Amino acid sequence: SLYFLCIGFLNFSKFILGNFANGFIALMSSADQILMALSISRTGLLWLMLINWHATVLTPVLYSLEVRMIVRIAWAVSNHFSMWLATSLSIFYLLKIANFSSCIFLYLKWRVKSVLLGILLGTSVFLVSYLPVLCIDENIQTNEYEGKITWKTKLRHTVYLSNMTLFMLINFVPFVMSLTCFLLLIISLWKHLRKMQLNDKGSQDPSTKVHLRAMQTVVSFLFLLSCYFLTLVISVWNSNRLQNEWLLMLCQALGMLHPSSHSFILIWGNKKLRQALKNIRKMIRLPYH
Repeated sequence: SLYFLCIGFLNFSKFILGNFANGFIALMSSADQILMALSISRTGLLWLMLINWHATVLTPVLYSLEVRMIVRIAWAVSNHFSMWLATSLSIFYLLKIANFSSCIFLYLKWRVKSVLLGILLGTSVFLVSYLPVLCIDENIQTNEYEGKITWKTKLRHTVYLSNMTLFMLINFVPFVMSLTCFLLLIISLWKHLRKMQLNDKGSQDPSTKVHLRAMQTVVSFLFLLSCYFLTLVISVWNSNRLQNEWLLMLCQALGMLHPSSHSFILIWGNKKLRQALKNIRKMIRLPYH
């Protein structure tokens, strides 16, 4: 149908553009470990989204429990690192750009690499706890759907609620942390502008521009993450309650916006990446002159 063709075209277009953006970031930012790791995790996430869409829509017969389990686990791992690496990037912007006199903030600013490493290692507890629950929940749903086993209602609801709780923690907590970084950047910018006015200096100094660009990058991440989080919740609710194929296809298509579009925003917000892209465009146009 026309709806199916449109969704398929959107998925494929975002897949190609997202792989280009993330591949470009990975190649051009080898010195920036956060950006490189984020682009790799998002590339894997895009591939898994495409595989899942192809399997559930085009070849559902071949989508066995074992294959679905592998895809779901791989998606959970890629999604986890994509979320927390992007959040770590927001925290990095905050600690590097913002100016606060708090002793705690100054200590975190001085130990920024240790802070980011601690966040990534600490939040892996969410992932380790989530994967077994995810496997059990997927197994229960498949066996019930195929009519092999009728599980007790309490056990089914307990596993489902545990799955949803951990799922919300993995996806909602990084959103709250990124939002906190954005608000602190606003406060830091306000204090900086106030200081500039008292000293009779212009508001368009380098520090102000860095603040504004970092805030634009973080707020774009928050907006795309909100859309992505909403599509994930609808997809999980749909697969467990509504079973609406058209809604699931739409959510899968919208879900690709986050790992693909935000990568272009990161390129735009990073001076080195932006200049590298301009140089490539000049090289491509050179033979035509």
